[in-house]
Amino acid sequence: MEIIPIPTETYKLGFIGAGKMAESIVKGVVQAGVLPSSRIRTAHSNPKRCAAFESFGVKILPHNQAVVEDSDVVIFSVKPQVVKDVVLQLRPVLTKKKLLVSVAAGIKLKDLQEWAAHSRFIRVMPNTAASVGEAATVMSLGRAATEEDGELIAKLFGSVGKVWRADDKYFDAITGLSGSGPAYIYLAIEALADGGVAAGLPRELALGLASQTVLGAATMATKTGKHPGQLKDDVASPGGTTIAGVYELEKAGFRGVLMNAVVAAAKRGQELSQS
Repeated sequence: MEIIPIPTETYKLGFIGAGKMAESIVKGVVQAGVLPSSRIRTAHSNPKRCAAFESFGVKILPHNQAVVEDSDVVIFSVKPQVVKDVVLQLRPVLTKKKLLVSVAAGIKLKDLQEWAAHSRFIRVMPNTAASVGEAATVMSLGRAATEEDGELIAKLFGSVGKVWRADDKYFDAITGLSGSGPAYIYLAIEALADGGVAAGLPRELALGLASQTVLGAATMATKTGKHPGQLKDDVASPGGTTIAGVYELEKAGFRGVLMNAVVAAAKRGQELSQS
C-alpha cells in the first residue's frame, strides 16, 4: 500500500495524553513557530491540564478518539504502563494515513507497531530538559515511516532541543544515559554546591556557581569540538588546584561510578521493557 504523505504545510497534530512532556513539546513547537497552536489538539479529563494547553491556544476535544480522527500526526504521551491499552483502544481509528509517534519510555517499536496494526510509527525518547528547550532526543523510525515522516518529527522535536536518530535496539542504553542522565547531573550540581558551602561559601552563591559551571562546561563540550579529556587538561595546570581536585575524584572512582549508573539504568530499562 502506498504511503500518503503528511501535508507538511497544513497537517494537524494531536496529543494522546496531556502531561508535562506533551506540554513542553507544545510550548516549544508554538514558540519556535514550527506549528500554529490552532493546528494542535488534545483531550483530558482534568480541567487544570486542559487549561494549561488552552493557554497556548490548543484545541481541546471531548475524548481521545476525536483527537485521533481530527489529526494527521498523533503523539502518544502517556505513562508506559497504560500505552498498550490506549493504543489498542484507539486501534480502529489509527489508519495508515496517520503518522503515529510514541514518547513512552521503555516501549519498543515492534510492540507499538503490533498494537496499532501498522508500522507507520516513530519512537522518540526526549528527556526532561524539553521543558527549557534543551532536550537530548533520539528517534527511531518504524518500517513504514518515510524519510519525510522522520524529517517532520525531527523538526517538531528540534524545537525543544537537539535530535539524533538511532536504531531501536539502542534505546535502553539511551534511557540510561540521556533519559536518566539529568538526575545524575543534578546530584553532581548539589554535591559541588555542598563542597562550596563546606569551603566557606554562602549557599545561594555556591548553588549558582555550581549550576553555571556545569552549564558552561557542557557548552564548551558541545561547541568547541574538543574531547572532554582535552578540555579537562586545558584547565588542569601542573601542580595546580584543579589537578588536586581531579586526583581526589579519580581516587574515589568518579568515572566508574557514572559509568555504572548509566549501565544500571539501561539494565533496569531493559527489564521494564520486557515485563
